Amino acid sequence: MAASAPSSSAAASDGSAASVAEIDASMKPPDETPGSGGNQFGWFGGVFTPTLLTILGVIMFLREGWVLGNAGLVGGLLIMLLGFGITICTALAMSSITTNIRIGAGGAYAIIAQSLGLEVGGSVGIPRYLSQALAVTLYIFGFREGWLYLFPEHPPLLIDVAVFLVLYGIAYVSADFAIRVQYLIMAVIAAALVSIGTAAATGSMQYGLSEIQLWGNFPGSSENGFSGTSFWIVFAVFFPATTGIMAGANMSGDLEDPKRAIPLGTMAAIGVSLVIYILLAIWLARSATPTEMVSNYTVMMDKAYWPSAVLAGLLGATFSSALASMVGAGRILQAMGAHHVVPGAGWLKQQSENGEPRNAMWVTGGIIFLSLLLRDLNLIAPLITMFFLVTYAMINAAVLIEQSLDLVSFRPRLRIPIWVSALGLAGSLFAMFIINPMVSLVAVVVTLGFYVVLARRHLDAPFEDVRSGLFVAFAEWAAKKVTELPTMQERAWKPNLLVPVEDASDLRGTFLFLQDLTHPQGSVKIVGVSAADGPARPVRSTAAAAPPAADAPDPSRAATDALNEEISALTHAFRERDIFASATVIDAGGFADSLCAGMQTLRGAFFRPNVLFLRMPATQARADDYRVVIREADREKVGTILYAPHPRAALGQRQTINVWIHDRSPDWRISMEIGNLDLALLTGYKLSQNWDAKLRLLTVVTDDAEQAKAQDFLEKLIDVGRIPNATAIAETGAFDDYIDRAPQADLNIFGLVPTLDFAFPHRMVRTTQSTCLFVRDSGLESALA
Repeated sequence: MAASAPSSSAAASDGSAASVAEIDASMKPPDETPGSGGNQFGWFGGVFTPTLLTILGVIMFLREGWVLGNAGLVGGLLIMLLGFGITICTALAMSSITTNIRIGAGGAYAIIAQSLGLEVGGSVGIPRYLSQALAVTLYIFGFREGWLYLFPEHPPLLIDVAVFLVLYGIAYVSADFAIRVQYLIMAVIAAALVSIGTAAATGSMQYGLSEIQLWGNFPGSSENGFSGTSFWIVFAVFFPATTGIMAGANMSGDLEDPKRAIPLGTMAAIGVSLVIYILLAIWLARSATPTEMVSNYTVMMDKAYWPSAVLAGLLGATFSSALASMVGAGRILQAMGAHHVVPGAGWLKQQSENGEPRNAMWVTGGIIFLSLLLRDLNLIAPLITMFFLVTYAMINAAVLIEQSLDLVSFRPRLRIPIWVSALGLAGSLFAMFIINPMVSLVAVVVTLGFYVVLARRHLDAPFEDVRSGLFVAFAEWAAKKVTELPTMQERAWKPNLLVPVEDASDLRGTFLFLQDLTHPQGSVKIVGVSAADGPARPVRSTAAAAPPAADAPDPSRAATDALNEEISALTHAFRERDIFASATVIDAGGFADSLCAGMQTLRGAFFRPNVLFLRMPATQARADDYRVVIREADREKVGTILYAPHPRAALGQRQTINVWIHDRSPDWRISMEIGNLDLALLTGYKLSQNWDAKLRLLTVVTDDAEQAKAQDFLEKLIDVGRIPNATAIAETGAFDDYIDRAPQADLNIFGLVPTLDFAFPHRMVRTTQSTCLFVRDSGLESALA
């Protein structure tokens, strides 16, 4: 189907309009490999046929009668409707999301990976692939049981190997050959159903509706001596019959139009199979007694008009299920190889000239053959079902998340109510833990284990996923909740630093100190600012000035780009150390103007900086800027830390910190308002924890009578502020006299006033022979909260 191009970018090189297919192909993610045979299958052959044949499997032929014998007609129909209900919700969710993405090869793996990321897709896809491969072995074992019914003298291992070789040969040749074989099998199963229909028409339904059992007594089975069972155990036996809906989706890379084929083929197969199961249930309930149905697994064969046709249908159902699983498993592995999720990805992603995943088929065939030699997979059979259900749960979760986020990018052609995906997710989890709680936990743990391994590999996805939207949605929700809370949130305070940078080398020099100030829950907002002093550059009049040459470089733009690149690298370094960091560059004409504009802009941000971090100014002009900036920080309710490093001592051994408290005489009462002390105490505490250092609180009073009160104040401050490893020292005399003989520390913290004379910080650095901090509260933090 062709469509006119909406713009010149969509036009073909020869000037003709690009087709929808061409546009879609040009938008395929890189490394996405095409399916076999050049995407040749439609909805009937590629989806409907394998899905229907997988659902109409061994449980229909050998266990539907047992379900009805235990639960009765009404109970049995309820079990079927419950199982199919979960499947229908999942199929609708899968159909919806496939109409919203450009799905490549891999079926459910591709759906989950493109929604929740490669790590989640791989953590589900790897066990899903192994389950798909091992399911082939289980189907071969089921085929062998039917074969031995006809030829009991044949060696079981020889039957298994022979069936495997035939299956592998068909799957290895091509998917097209496999689909043609499945058409033949569909005819065999249709013949079995015709045999049953003929029996019904010729009088097999000998019991009237008043004579049949509507609700069963749940006697159990011959394996447990008919000691009884329950509704949910019978449900657990039947439910795997409904887990064949991925057989068609596994062919996603081989479909001509997956967005149409998967929804149409899957839902049609589910609808047809549900009708068949219901009609068979009514026929069985009216053709056999409950005792016959629970004690004879081949009751359907015995009651049919041509028993051999039903036996052929049983053999065909197990064979077709094994074939669909083998073909699908190879394609899942090849898709994971194309995205480098599994080891040997470069080899596994390769395809033959006609698009067949031959290398992936070699690995799949090897796994199946080795599992055949185990001879009994009963221990892991429940685990296979659990991995199928984990896949269903993740598909429903992916759709539920996308629906909940209300992202513009989620525009599926098939829209479903949100309760459908929610019900599918709840139903999948419910079925897991009803069938086998312990095995379900094992499946979840295995899936999480694969996720942890893949997350550490930092996979590079060739497509976008919804995770960023998910985190943004959570952040927006949190931001809305925060705005509804009181503005004073002292107990939620943590250091979110605003760090202006003119030269990236200054930031490298304070990198570790900033890390110690913010670790583990704080953040760093780096703002690159213009180093040019003076007013902003005037805007030229377009009428008076000639336009610049097109190739003329802009020196200021180049400098800004260089600074942006340097601080971006440092931002990444913070994130590697688990410190949340972000960066931007502002050029508002000068240092003070740029930084004040930055604080004003960030006023309404969710992650709003609450502490301005400044280095000691190197020039008088910058000192004047600092006074402007500190006053602006006061207006914006942002605290200030002025970092004054000692040129030789630096931060010393980082073992002791002195926090200096001014003389408060005569008011030494403890209250929530303790003056300009909160940020100084919080900063000292934070550094002492990250350095494992001792903290001292010091004050000097001029009146000897105030010393005891000051000492008591400091000790109570330590106690009420819950500051560990802290000591209190109150001395008398002049501050300038005591500072010379005060206990040595690696860092000294003082208060900061807006009209700061920068001679005082320089003198304190020289006098204490240490790096100093000068701190001013914002009014929004509390050391006593």
